[in-house]
Amino acid sequence: MREILFLSVRFARNLGWRAIFLQCVLLGFAFQALGQAPAGAKSAVQFDSMVDALIKKVSPSVVQIIVTAYAPIEDSGRGNTGAVIGRQRASGSGFVIDSEGYIITNAHVVNGAQRIEVVLPPPNTDGSLATALSGRIDTVPARLIGVAREKDLALLKIENTNLPPLPLGSYRDVRQGHTVFAFGSPEGLRNSITHGLISAVARQLDPDSPLIYIQTDAPINPGNSGGPLVNLNGEVVGVNTFILSQSGGNEGLGFAIPSATVRTVYRQLKQFGHLRRQEIGIGIQTITPSIAVGLGLKQEYGVIVSDVLPGGPAEAAGLMVGDILVSIDGQPADNLPSVNYFFLLRDSADKVQVTVLRGTAKQVFNVGTIEEGQDVDQLVSLTDPQKNLIPQLGIIGVEIDKKTAPMLRGLRDPFGIVVTARVTGSAGDVPLAPGDVIRTLNTQPMTTLDRLRSALKASPPGVPFVLQIQRDGKLIYVPITLE
Repeated sequence: MREILFLSVRFARNLGWRAIFLQCVLLGFAFQALGQAPAGAKSAVQFDSMVDALIKKVSPSVVQIIVTAYAPIEDSGRGNTGAVIGRQRASGSGFVIDSEGYIITNAHVVNGAQRIEVVLPPPNTDGSLATALSGRIDTVPARLIGVAREKDLALLKIENTNLPPLPLGSYRDVRQGHTVFAFGSPEGLRNSITHGLISAVARQLDPDSPLIYIQTDAPINPGNSGGPLVNLNGEVVGVNTFILSQSGGNEGLGFAIPSATVRTVYRQLKQFGHLRRQEIGIGIQTITPSIAVGLGLKQEYGVIVSDVLPGGPAEAAGLMVGDILVSIDGQPADNLPSVNYFFLLRDSADKVQVTVLRGTAKQVFNVGTIEEGQDVDQLVSLTDPQKNLIPQLGIIGVEIDKKTAPMLRGLRDPFGIVVTARVTGSAGDVPLAPGDVIRTLNTQPMTTLDRLRSALKASPPGVPFVLQIQRDGKLIYVPITLE
């Protein structure tokens, strides 16, 4: 700009009045440039203001999760790693998804937990220096409502809190290049935020798995797991879950579980304590060029029905082996991940509309659904809420006997009490979940419900006791103190 002004003055001296016009033109360009510079600064100020508003909206709902568990202690160079275990603490992140105090996090954050605590954000969290320097830290106990380990999601609940819930955004509206922010507690550093873009809206890292992730370059580090990935509107588009890294730290390859998966898993964990998945009774495969040649198909891509379950809803509706899927409920079904992901998320009671290509003709079938068998589901039908209630622990349990033992896969021994459900509003800090098998109380075998009730009744208030339980095929100790 200074060069422009200097040239205009020199031209005026040499050319007299004829330079006045040129000078005015040049000064006009100069003042136009002066008007453009503040526009960029104004945009930056507007962006900062938008981020301030975002932080004020999101931060009050983001929590740190502290897990106490027993884990192997690193060896001292003698090659006996895992020979000694000790009580250790680990941390992750989570966010409030329901005003009743329900919190979403990753399943791997709470894996093997004997005790779960939630560190609440400071009051009036707004990203300011005053809030950052606040020494007030409120920690409350949390109980495990349910775990979907195959989806790496878990649902916790805390009591007596007024934390606002975060809304889940629409996964269909997520686009590559959209701006996102990762909230959480990386490396235990509470109330941290990073910024980046959506690198890919759907990334399938395992071709044999139906799981799909959002890829982002927003910096994610250990401890961010379970925290929300939000858009500019403060809506959760994903749950930060893992990174790909050679160094162990962020390298711009972060992955989040999409909001569509979170929404379905949350609803089912809250209602049932475990995940239910629908199916229609078919087996499907990807069409390869070799399959197309061998079966005489006219296309070398897509999904073919390889099996129809006898007596299942697909057979009843008229589907046949060899049918090529075209769409499911109006959504294209031209690849295996899309079809698997559809059934992963679906929890409607309505029939599924399946369009197939049979020969050269398209046909439409309305197919009923069934749910994949769950061990706990089979036992629920055997429970009576009055007879099977263990009020001290806030659970409903079923005795393992000759009738129930065959229903449980991977059972260590044919005795114990299987947790089939939790009871709302009681024993809030007892870390038991549906599917857990209570084996012993203070080393004494618990073979019947009456024996467990008697042992709990005899336990003095305020004095800790230890349950040995089987969870996911592993035996762990769970210390409990009842008031």
